[in-house]
Amino acid sequence: MTEDVGDGWAASAAAWIIEQGEDDDYGRRFVLDAPMRARIEGRGFRNALDVGCGEGRFCRIMQGAGIRTTGIDPTEALLVRARERDPGGDYRLGRAETMDFEASFDLVASYLSLIDMPDLGAAIAKMARALRPGGTLLIANLTSFNTAGQPDGWTRDREGEMRFAIDHYMDERPIWVSWSGIRIQNWHRPLSTYMTLLLGQGLQLRLFVEPEPTGGDPGRNALHRRVPYFHMMEWQKPA
Repeated sequence: MTEDVGDGWAASAAAWIIEQGEDDDYGRRFVLDAPMRARIEGRGFRNALDVGCGEGRFCRIMQGAGIRTTGIDPTEALLVRARERDPGGDYRLGRAETMDFEASFDLVASYLSLIDMPDLGAAIAKMARALRPGGTLLIANLTSFNTAGQPDGWTRDREGEMRFAIDHYMDERPIWVSWSGIRIQNWHRPLSTYMTLLLGQGLQLRLFVEPEPTGGDPGRNALHRRVPYFHMMEWQKPA
C-alpha cells in the first residue's frame, strides 16, 4: 500500500531510484555527506529515526557509524528499495506529520525531507516528541534562498551571465520541480518559519552551517558557493 500524499513521489519513485544509482546525487556526495557524517560519528548515539528516509541511504550511513536505525517514509516503492538494499533494516510506511513515537530516540534526522512536508508544524512537533530528553534533531535542508528561486533556478540573463532570481521570499508555497523523469512537490518557506517552529518546541540550537562543496566539479561548486543550496541545523531537546 502507498500513502496518497499527492506530491508526485509515488509516480516518480522509479525514476528517482534510477537517478540516484549507486553514487547518489551531487549535493549529497560533495556537499552534505561529509558534514552530516561528522555530526553523527563518535558521539555515542545509540538509536536514530530517519524521517523521510526514502530508499534508506542515510539509515545505512548511520548504521555504518554503529547506530541502530528506524526509517519512516510515505512512499512504499522507496521503502521496497530500502529493504532490498538493507534486508535487516527497520523501514516503516508513514508520514512525519502523523507518526507516533514518544521519547524513543536519542537522534532524529531529517536529510533533505522537510521541504517535502505539507504540514511542517505538525511534522516538527512529532520529531521533537520522538526525541528522548537530551536528544538531538539533525537537519539538512535546502536553503530558503534556493527554494525562493525555484522552479526556474539558474537562468542566463540578456548578457548570457548565469543568474539565480530570488522572489516572493516571504510567501510560503508549494513548488513543482522536474528533472530526469522526476516530478515532485517541494515547499518554499522563509527561514524564519523553520526557526519559529523549532524554537516553539523548546528545542535549543547547537549548530547552524551552510556547508561548502568539497571535491566534485569546480564549475558546479562555484554555483553552490554563489547561492548556497543547503544548510544544516542541529537542535537539542532539553534534558
